[in-house]
Amino acid sequence: MITCYLKYVIDPYQVNEFEQYAKMWIPLVHKLGGTHHGYFLPHEGANNIAYALFFFSKPC
Repeated sequence: MITCYLKYVIDPYQVNEFEQYAKMWIPLVHKLGGTHHGYFLPHEGANNIAYALFFFSKPC
């Protein structure tokens, strides 16, 4: 299994653009046989950080 963990620093003036970008990844990961677990924002600390987590059960 291959797990991908991405950390994003979000520009507060481009939240809508980040949302569009983030939504494009979900069907792409599924198309390539992976499972996208979503985007996560910390509930404490910096509010401009997001994390994405997805995995592939076998190499593409």
